[in-house]
Amino acid sequence: MIEQQIKAAIRDIPDFPKPGIVFKDITTILKDHALCESIVNAFIERLGNKQIDAVAGIESRGFLFGLTLANQLGVPFVPIRKAGKLPYSVKQKKYDLEYGSAVIEMHTDAFEPGAHILLHDDLLATGGTVMAASELIHDMGGHVCGFTFIVELGFLGGREKIVPVSDEVIALAVY
Repeated sequence: MIEQQIKAAIRDIPDFPKPGIVFKDITTILKDHALCESIVNAFIERLGNKQIDAVAGIESRGFLFGLTLANQLGVPFVPIRKAGKLPYSVKQKKYDLEYGSAVIEMHTDAFEPGAHILLHDDLLATGGTVMAASELIHDMGGHVCGFTFIVELGFLGGREKIVPVSDEVIALAVY
């Protein structure tokens, strides 16, 4: 049910950000507060009683539901941002993209060593950014206990890349 609702709400944008790509625009979901609530509830239901000490969200669309999910779980939210956006002491991770490289950062005091971190982003594609975020969490002494995504582009193979980190991969709508 939730998968059909999400797919009905998502807007496809052809040739964005470059020719040949069909962008899955989740901003249309944000117009429907009941669907937003259903999405968070679906994540919580699927997570069960898993130990989660914090939810980390990847900039920027990972913030949209990541913060709400953290609040509903009663745990802190950890923003993972692009380089140069966080004002305090940070740890960085550089990673490769199809068209270059990028750097993400997290505050050095974002969580205590040994913490169980749920990693959230809006969409799982190739898994590159999520793997970099996972490595950053690991480098800081945390344990990625699971992943949540609104959308998974299954044909791009991201799940296979991240399952070795945690086999708890929740994607509410799979294409």
